[in-house]
Amino acid sequence: MYNVGWRALSYRDNTRVDWRLGSDRPLLTHVWYPCDPAVPQMPMVIGPPDNPLFNAGDAAPDAPMLEGQFPLILLSHGTGGIAMQFGWLARVLAAHGYIVAGVNHHGNTGLETYIVEGFTRVWERPRDLSAVLDCLLDDPNFGPAIDQARIGAAGFSLGGYTVLALGGALLDLSSLVAAYTNAGRPLASIAPPEFPDADAVARQLEVFAGHDEHRQSYRDERVRAGFVLAPALGEAFKPDGLAAVAIPVMIIAGEADTNTPPAVNAQRYAMHIEDAALTLLEGLVGHYVFLAECTEAGCRLIPELCLDAPGVERKAIQQQASTLALNFFERHLR
Repeated sequence: MYNVGWRALSYRDNTRVDWRLGSDRPLLTHVWYPCDPAVPQMPMVIGPPDNPLFNAGDAAPDAPMLEGQFPLILLSHGTGGIAMQFGWLARVLAAHGYIVAGVNHHGNTGLETYIVEGFTRVWERPRDLSAVLDCLLDDPNFGPAIDQARIGAAGFSLGGYTVLALGGALLDLSSLVAAYTNAGRPLASIAPPEFPDADAVARQLEVFAGHDEHRQSYRDERVRAGFVLAPALGEAFKPDGLAAVAIPVMIIAGEADTNTPPAVNAQRYAMHIEDAALTLLEGLVGHYVFLAECTEAGCRLIPELCLDAPGVERKAIQQQASTLALNFFERHLR
């Protein structure tokens, strides 16, 4: 077991635009890695330092990385979230000899003001991970330490879609619009609760459904395996779009998830992806159980993200998921 270092990197993608400023697209990336054990670890938190909302586990900020080469896992957060929410997973992987790099997706991260394009142009997310991979490989500190033959990806919710897109899944937003229309569901209800203007999301999705950009392949051949938690957008794919996934995939979801119901998300992905394994957590396990453990302040201020159903122990669920992830990547990134 290794001590875990942590570092924040401010990368940019000069092939795409910052929707707010018109400059290069920001790729704020948090990296966990095996580090020098002489540097003490400290508690990492999310929220105001004097009144944090989440605990993200212990790490040693900016500690020197150990010498050698390590496999890399690219990490994608959920809608409106941040990479630090998955410190629980990143820490376990880093402690077992992985580098884990989580990008905060521009316009769709809690570290910025939300932008409607960040919630509708979802195909920019796999492009983010590919761009971050390019940046890491060019980084004099991290590039030499990455074993380029052993690269995987992990994601939660919309981050699950992101991982599957890297694996070759072909999105079709017209399928998503049709699923809502045929079921008599208002398209505005597709907007996640994290975004305040549901009508704007619905309008843009209808427009983008007629375009071709979202239907393109965002397969990154460097990514060899995908681990997804409570994946979203299951209705945005035709069966042949999921059959295009070219990597092994492990899917974990809670049976009681009402945000991304397994029947039309996790189970649908597992049905149509050839090399997919599904673990469905029984009972009252919901969607946000995969977010970082909350502080007392978090439970009080954002109970919808922090309070799990009676009998559901977030820490135990995350330990189970971390073990499954570690075993999965050890098997497929040999």
